[in-house]
Amino acid sequence: MTSPAINALRALNEEFQQTEREICAGGGPKAADRQHAKGRLTARERIDKLLDDPSEFQEYALWSAFNMYTEYGGAPGAGVVTGVGRVEGRRCMIVANDATVKAGAFFPMTCKKIIRAQEIARKARLPLLYLVDSAGVFLPLQEDVFPDTDDFGRIFFNNATISAAGIPQISAIMGFCVAGGGYLPVLCDNLLMTDGSGLYLAGPALVKAAIGQEVTDEELGGALMHASVSGTIDFREPDDDACITRLRSLVAKHNAIQPTPDPFMGAAPGETERPQSDVYDLFSDKPGAQYDTREILKCIVDAGSIDEYKSEYGKTLVTTYATIGGQPCGIVANQKTMQRPAQGGIQIGGVIYHDSADKGARFIMDCNQRKLPILFVHDTTGFMVGRESEQHGIIRAGAKLVNAMSNTTTAKIVLIMGGSYGAGNYAMCGRAFDPFLSFAWPGSRCAVMGAAQATGVLASIEERSRQRKGEEIDPDTRDEILNAIRASYNEQQDIRHGAARGWVDRIIQPHETRKELGAALALTRDWEHREFKTGVLQV
Repeated sequence: MTSPAINALRALNEEFQQTEREICAGGGPKAADRQHAKGRLTARERIDKLLDDPSEFQEYALWSAFNMYTEYGGAPGAGVVTGVGRVEGRRCMIVANDATVKAGAFFPMTCKKIIRAQEIARKARLPLLYLVDSAGVFLPLQEDVFPDTDDFGRIFFNNATISAAGIPQISAIMGFCVAGGGYLPVLCDNLLMTDGSGLYLAGPALVKAAIGQEVTDEELGGALMHASVSGTIDFREPDDDACITRLRSLVAKHNAIQPTPDPFMGAAPGETERPQSDVYDLFSDKPGAQYDTREILKCIVDAGSIDEYKSEYGKTLVTTYATIGGQPCGIVANQKTMQRPAQGGIQIGGVIYHDSADKGARFIMDCNQRKLPILFVHDTTGFMVGRESEQHGIIRAGAKLVNAMSNTTTAKIVLIMGGSYGAGNYAMCGRAFDPFLSFAWPGSRCAVMGAAQATGVLASIEERSRQRKGEEIDPDTRDEILNAIRASYNEQQDIRHGAARGWVDRIIQPHETRKELGAALALTRDWEHREFKTGVLQV
């Protein structure tokens, strides 16, 4: 019989799927109609025509800007679509401006989303295909878009350095590309442009205001002008369909873009020890509930592929070699059942102890030696505290784990199933530690500590502040403070809050975890392996 907690996970998954459908609608049907009236496709229609199989498209940062910029009417998906799919048999990173969202203007999260896509492509040496249709910087937020190292200019810096690294970049302008945004396509290897599109540093109105010159769109930056006069573009195409056909043809003929293997090289998606849908019956995030992480892994990895490392030591962390779709990897996963070590008392599931930290560090170093990508599976409340833990050297062991993980030169892939709190998030390769890709389940949480602990601390601080001002704190006021803080904190630890800000790349359906991780591992085929060094370790 399915428990209420399990039913909640299924319901959450359906709720998230519905919200994702709404995000994918971008600016809505009327905005799509306006795009069609101009003879142009929407960003998602362009991607569907570009890809060999649109159903394989693994979209990243779909939740970017979720519930942000509400004072400006919102920006679904941050006004850009990013993700990986096959073009002529080659796996490529696609970046497509969504002109149905504020004319494809760049919000702060738009920049961060594109930069993240470029980083993923650089690490995996994936060709980048840019489908450009943008009005440029969203001017009301220009100070948060224009100047910093993770803002607009960084995109062009990345264009230049990615090109120098020999990673192909092809850009297709199928709408407007104005102001500083014009540098993106011109910094690419090839540049396509459709008739009726515009590419210029300043539009006709700004040119007239700046130098008094009256000029038409076509004279200033039309496709014919750039093809025959400035020589800026390589291919002029009549419309979106022709442009996408040409783009596919160029990808097919690019020697630097090699075909990549199927995500499940020789292993069918269903070949697991347990059915993949069993994750709903096994997992629980109910306070105090336990589950065996090994059983969940049996729903994800190839049947019979688990070789658990030091299974009888440091048991609140599961470390194992395995394969997913025939692709080998190392797995570091928090164990959520109570453990009794050979010496000492009971260890709480989901907590990292000195012995599990030591084991994790040694396993990570071995994966680097073997050049194996590492999957970090999160459901942790953090490191153990208290006298015994400190005397056992939890800080030293934790630092060793963080050091080994930070210096890892193989691909690091993250999956947050439940909680990812405090220093536990750091040790398990949180966003600050340069993961290649980060995935999360619906209902997962990420914060400095759990809501119960944080609410109590924050409420005490608020009460003392009010008391210093002479306010009387009666029971009703105290409850009001607690409820307000709890609601705010719960919102902030919700994974949707983190996904909106780019802390995870993709929220996935639990029963599709194997497919998602298999596709992620396939992207690491051309990973550039460097020498592994940790520096000083406090052993």
